[in-house]
Amino acid sequence: MTMSPPSTSTSPSTSPSTSPSQGSPSAQPLLSALGHEQVAFCHDRATGLRAIIGIYSTALGPALGGTRFYPYQSEQAALQDVLRLSRAMAYKNALCGLDHGGGKAVIIGDPATGKSEALLRAFGRFVQSLGGRYVTAADVGTYVADMDIIGKETRFVTGRSEANGGAGDSSVLTAYGVFQGMCASAAHVWGNPSLAGKTVGIAGVGKVGHLLTALLLENGARVVVTDVNSSAVKALREKHREIDVAADVSALVRSELDVYAPCALGGALDDATVKVLQAKVVCGAANNQLVVEGAGGTAQTLMARGITYAPDFLVNAGGVIQVSDELHGFDFARAKQRTAGIFDATGSVLRVAADKGISPAEAADHLAEERMAQVGSNQIWLPTR
Repeated sequence: MTMSPPSTSTSPSTSPSTSPSQGSPSAQPLLSALGHEQVAFCHDRATGLRAIIGIYSTALGPALGGTRFYPYQSEQAALQDVLRLSRAMAYKNALCGLDHGGGKAVIIGDPATGKSEALLRAFGRFVQSLGGRYVTAADVGTYVADMDIIGKETRFVTGRSEANGGAGDSSVLTAYGVFQGMCASAAHVWGNPSLAGKTVGIAGVGKVGHLLTALLLENGARVVVTDVNSSAVKALREKHREIDVAADVSALVRSELDVYAPCALGGALDDATVKVLQAKVVCGAANNQLVVEGAGGTAQTLMARGITYAPDFLVNAGGVIQVSDELHGFDFARAKQRTAGIFDATGSVLRVAADKGISPAEAADHLAEERMAQVGSNQIWLPTR
């Protein structure tokens, strides 16, 4: 990201079971550098909950972003992650046209051993104490069932099960949005939005990669996949025997691809990978794909090699579009139609980048910043149960 709005400092209210606080001295340099409105810490002694919520901006509306449950090595590492992720959510929400600011939460701990209903409900009270400035959803280590539990304590939660008035799993629209971004990238590079006859390499075939494979095959593309989880690859091949399999990511990026789709963990694009990448387009579902952001970073290396990069925080926005729609009473057709807008948004970003001679990552940042600056409603909307 390239610019930051002015930083403000606010303190959330407290609830009987949680103890949010504005933070520690170690947070202040990061707050000043990144321009966040608010960071709130929470410790619930009874359950052992340790959580942090970062609110980057509420200029477009309540901050929306998921809760990550992860065994961070330190509180400082958790703080750095929540600040980075909440900022990225502000840009994502702005760029895909949502009336939401950016926020994120992290729960420090191992979700396999530390998660309990009591802890999640304590976290729900923490979210409720912020009075609607932050709306949560699922992320790494949290799932639909967890959102249902959190929803027992707060109305500011999305991504719940259909039985509890939610939209359920968001992977369908996430994959659909990545596909739309890929088609827009194809139109920009080859003059045709169809991927028929193109070879697409997918790294990571979990929920989103699995669904993306099906969309690409329906469009006539040849698909090559890899995943560290061999069972995921096996399951996909049983369903789609026409796909090819690469030994690993290193082999995949070196193969003759038209499009490379990182759909696993972040950090997929470093200089070493870009140097050997054969694809002309990078468009995938993984978050934080660029190892080095900003001027002179990985985006510039991609440009130098003539590779078109569809910004990850735009093309993978189908999930957040879905959970945002849930706040209005979820309608799949409406959410899918809005997700289809990722095609036009990606095309706009790539045109601005070409016109200004900047990277698509920079162009996406500028467009998001313009919307945040122009709208700036700063009004809190309170969703109903």
